[in-house]
Amino acid sequence: MEFSEDYYKGRGAQINPGNKFERSAHEKIHAEGIDDWAEPDHKTRFITGAAKSIVNKVDSPDVGMSFSLNPYQGCEHGCIYCYARNSHEYWGYSPGLDFERKIVVKTDAPELFKKFLNRKSWDGSVISISGNTDCYQPAEKKFRLTRQLLEIALEYKQPIGMITKNALVLRDLDILQEMAKLNLCMVYVSINSLNESLRQKMEPRTTTASQRLKVVQKLSEAGIPAGVMVAPLIPGLSDHEIPAVLTAVAQAGAVAAGYTVVRLNGAIGGIFKDWLQKNYPDRFDKVWHAIQSCHNGQVNDSRFGERMRGEGNIARMISDNFRLHCRLNGLNIQQVELDSSRFCVPKTQLSLF
Repeated sequence: MEFSEDYYKGRGAQINPGNKFERSAHEKIHAEGIDDWAEPDHKTRFITGAAKSIVNKVDSPDVGMSFSLNPYQGCEHGCIYCYARNSHEYWGYSPGLDFERKIVVKTDAPELFKKFLNRKSWDGSVISISGNTDCYQPAEKKFRLTRQLLEIALEYKQPIGMITKNALVLRDLDILQEMAKLNLCMVYVSINSLNESLRQKMEPRTTTASQRLKVVQKLSEAGIPAGVMVAPLIPGLSDHEIPAVLTAVAQAGAVAAGYTVVRLNGAIGGIFKDWLQKNYPDRFDKVWHAIQSCHNGQVNDSRFGERMRGEGNIARMISDNFRLHCRLNGLNIQQVELDSSRFCVPKTQLSLF
């Protein structure tokens, strides 16, 4: 397709809506205006962020995790549908382009992680890294926070679940292998389409689907249990790929697969709508109405149990199709249960307290 001059290549969001917590905003209305106007800088900026704690209790009953840990806020991958966009507003930024170009780096994450694990009340429950943003996004190559977190997890025998769509995870294969020998880790890879043209628009700074399949294969060959999240599925745009995706991930060695139906909560609705109109104007109505049909006439449903899978005929067909092809490909036959019984604070750490 041909992009207009104001289309930001390499970015998912094409707009930068105001932060709902800000009382005022400014924007360029007329190009011929006499006021000075600084055009936005679309280069990625890394911003050091401080936090009081790094591990968060997850109260939502339908996300498949109890505790999450995120060393980065914002994500340069730029996935247009990402639910984490809304959380960027809490840092004072826009959930649109800011989410992709202003990355908060929690440089004290390793120190805070150790502090958390040293709590007398901690029982070694599974902690999910990347519950919000991708821990292997491009920033990780420079800051190496995720690798440090894994080194600490191995030291404490702390079980870890991970999800990523970046091949950088293979850099840490050595640590993940050691953890897997003790049943301390499982890695999910996000693959929601095999269509490279769609990926370039929808997830502009991620690795290709073919590379992600190789990641699944290499993890599996290394003895690390690998699963795949086919998420989110976008009805009318990517849901028809379910059979092909599940066949491919099973052949690559995945043992489990899950999915969600896209939901456009908060500011994501407007950001996604703008993206869809600019990239797929010929099928905008079909896709938009299909998403609405999955959420009772809206593009978002916040009800636990319904929000991730949707309801109605299209959501039911997606569910039936997914379960059928999981069964045909031997996925989800056995549940992987990580071992929390090995958790132990190292003596060298105890001596510090």
